[in-house]
Amino acid sequence: MLKHILAAVQKHAAAEYPRECCGLILVVGRKQLYFPCANVAIEPTEEFRIAPEQYAEAEEQGEVIGIVHSHPDATSRPSPRDLAICEATGLPWYILSWPEGDLRAVMPTGEAPLLGRPFVHGAWDCWQVCADWYKREWGLDFPPYAREDGWWEQASGPSLYEQAYEAAGFYQADQPQRGDMIVMAVGRTAHPNHAGIYLGADPALPGEDSGTFGLGPFLLHHLYGRPSEIIVFGGPWYDRTRLILRHKNVQPTT
Repeated sequence: MLKHILAAVQKHAAAEYPRECCGLILVVGRKQLYFPCANVAIEPTEEFRIAPEQYAEAEEQGEVIGIVHSHPDATSRPSPRDLAICEATGLPWYILSWPEGDLRAVMPTGEAPLLGRPFVHGAWDCWQVCADWYKREWGLDFPPYAREDGWWEQASGPSLYEQAYEAAGFYQADQPQRGDMIVMAVGRTAHPNHAGIYLGADPALPGEDSGTFGLGPFLLHHLYGRPSEIIVFGGPWYDRTRLILRHKNVQPTT
């Protein structure tokens, strides 16, 4: 990080303390500059959120090449949420502990493991583990979907899986085959709120040791508050199933 940018970030962190400050590093012409943003998170002393409108305002001024935030009264060690959203954005993250002043750079790896990732809604959650499996296994890309935590509890709100699956290229199937997305209703919910990838009898994952044995059938999923994992799909999980979705680019097995 350039000295003048670090000085601007330190000034911002001091002004916002004990809230987390947040901002963006831009390239404007041949210069780099710090674009301070408002932290609109519900709990700004614990996390940060940049409003989409302000992010768009920054992009109108230059290219975003980094995301910055502070950790008040804490180390610069990235949280699971930091790591998850760093991967989701594909941009370097810079974390400044304040008032200690230690700066840490976190670089996206480009490929988070499918198994054992911590749960961070909106970045590492049940939909994202499905999307990442489709990307690695079949090369399918999906646009980012905005989703607020707890959307499934609002009966008057949108049912995201039910309303979005056709536009995403899925259609309903009667019996699952490997690669189908299983959409379930878990817990007290007004809408189907959980999804996983049906793996059939083969729990193998691209580039990872699943460590799973047995007859199956298996399901890759990421349950709220738990690490992502492979489970046997049956019993109560089968009873919770509401939709079996197959992507249009996948041929049905015969």
